Amino acid sequence: MKAVINTLLGLCVCALVYICYASIMGPIKFEKEQKHREKQVIARLMDIRKAQQEFRMRHEGKYTASFDTLIDFVKTQKIPFIMKEGILSEKQLENGMTEKKAMAIINKAQKTKNWSKVKSAGLEHFKRDTMWVAVIDTIFKKDFNADSLRYIPFGKGAKFEMATKSDSTKSGAPIHLLEVKAPYDSFLQGLDEQEIVNLKDKQIQLGKYPGLMVGSLDTPNNNAGNWE
Repeated sequence: MKAVINTLLGLCVCALVYICYASIMGPIKFEKEQKHREKQVIARLMDIRKAQQEFRMRHEGKYTASFDTLIDFVKTQKIPFIMKEGILSEKQLENGMTEKKAMAIINKAQKTKNWSKVKSAGLEHFKRDTMWVAVIDTIFKKDFNADSLRYIPFGKGAKFEMATKSDSTKSGAPIHLLEVKAPYDSFLQGLDEQEIVNLKDKQIQLGKYPGLMVGSLDTPNNNAGNWE
């Protein structure tokens, strides 16, 4: 009987040790995996932001709330890339020469075939050519998958929540806003549910969004991320 009691006590001690260990290591493991997943979600949000910034430059400052439109833009559109050869000397700059004036002289010489002014201005080796390069080859790494932009990493098919808003300042100047969100529930799924609840509650109590996001429809913030 005594042996049985000792065995039970030993099992109870082991159980308590395990419970204590789990209570300490559980949150540590959760935080480690949380940071690992957040890193990839942040990288995807930054890709979306880059694509939206290029889109905005070619659409009168406006963003798009459609991933279909954004992905098509990344896949098919081209942006100008200026190839530069030669620079203006300090003396040329002091004499009032600008890149715009230099190119005007060169363009005129190309049309008239009279290169005397180009030589007298010392622009023989000055060149500016505009090349049109695909968006996907300019702002993203090689083999980038544009279709992945809409999906939240670890989200098992969950998509980012993307919205836009157009407003104006008191002076009437237009303001175009963008907001892209990834809630904790989407990319932390499969982890300890209570830890997720605690994390969400903490963010809400602090008045913060319970997840990761860039931009804001409420306040212009230059599309900053809430982790920055």
